[in-house]
Amino acid sequence: MPTTERIDLSNHDLFVDRVPYEAFAALRRQEGIHWNPEAEGTGFWAVTRYDDIREVHRDPATYSSEIGGTSLEDLEPEHVESRKSMIDMDPPRHDVLRGLINRRFTPRAVQVWADQVRRVTNEVIDAAFAKGPEFDFVREISSEVPMQVFAEILGVPQSERREIIEIGDRLLGNADPEYAAEVPDDDSHRHLPFSSPAALEMFAFGRRLADARRREPRDDIITQLVEADLTQQEFDVYFVLLATAGNETTRHTISHGLDALLANPEQMELLRREPSPELFRSMADEMLRWATPVHHFRRTATVDAELAGTEIKAGDKVTTWFVSGNRDEAVFDDPETFDVTRTPNRHMAFGPGGVHHCLGSHLAKMEIGIVYEQLLPRVAEIELAGPVERLRSNFFNGIKRMPVRVTPA
Repeated sequence: MPTTERIDLSNHDLFVDRVPYEAFAALRRQEGIHWNPEAEGTGFWAVTRYDDIREVHRDPATYSSEIGGTSLEDLEPEHVESRKSMIDMDPPRHDVLRGLINRRFTPRAVQVWADQVRRVTNEVIDAAFAKGPEFDFVREISSEVPMQVFAEILGVPQSERREIIEIGDRLLGNADPEYAAEVPDDDSHRHLPFSSPAALEMFAFGRRLADARRREPRDDIITQLVEADLTQQEFDVYFVLLATAGNETTRHTISHGLDALLANPEQMELLRREPSPELFRSMADEMLRWATPVHHFRRTATVDAELAGTEIKAGDKVTTWFVSGNRDEAVFDDPETFDVTRTPNRHMAFGPGGVHHCLGSHLAKMEIGIVYEQLLPRVAEIELAGPVERLRSNFFNGIKRMPVRVTPA
């Protein structure tokens, strides 16, 4: 069992080889709420138990998304304001912005896309198999399916979807040497989402689409945002949020899901032997629990408070580690076992409820289920053809590359 005093969750290197589940288990058992100093910051509270995480997220009056934003960075108020997206807001403004597109992501609205997701998935699999027995699963399948689908919903031309993925990788992977960009010596970059200059490229991409929709409105999200009463800054950060969230989290879950199935072949065999819509739905939830795509979010205490017996001071950073909550032994039976039949599965991969529960959760679960529903019958064998390369990040549980070798059925 690791010594909790030596656990530093601000260290991205801790997450490179694998998620440090043993460290989170130690924190849950020994502390629950852990004070984590930072070499280049003020330090933060790490909330690691399921019920405590729920308490934080269901009390935005005490634990604000808006005061300091949702990243670990210590930002000046003007920087927080200039990069503030919907996830960095408290009600009521959060509710207004979410309400602009909420109807597109209800269970009924998402179900309309099921046949198209199946069609896209089979076309993507065809294209991947055409490359030969070996290919990168991330590039050819797990990033392609969600981005092709979401490009239609968002209003991005399919010919430009890879540009969204590439900018998103540099934007969200800015702690990884492969994607990190040079930043100015001054603080000018800190007003940008993720403090990344790549945000400027995403802004420009979104503005080009907005100009096109002003000339020719369509039934897509870009048109809705153009017709809403948004400032340029609100449009820019809204587009960044949608363009990245609509692809990155689902893509990483699909990638981790294959990794889990390869490590647990009896689970893959069960899916082959007893395929059913219900089983693929429970499989999707288990993949989300098992490979929580976003490790944590940050809140800021608005007042002095007490959380699970720990005194929290006004202004303290409070981080909620979904990746730990999803392995909490007090909530999940045998949490270290990957079980595609797990029901109920009250995972918090999309958040533990409250106003910031993930808008695209129904779409993501449908896409994950359909990818494997369509993929598994089409492969006689599938195995890793090289090492899985992980993203260096304590925020995103990302897989950059996953080479596979496939024998079609």
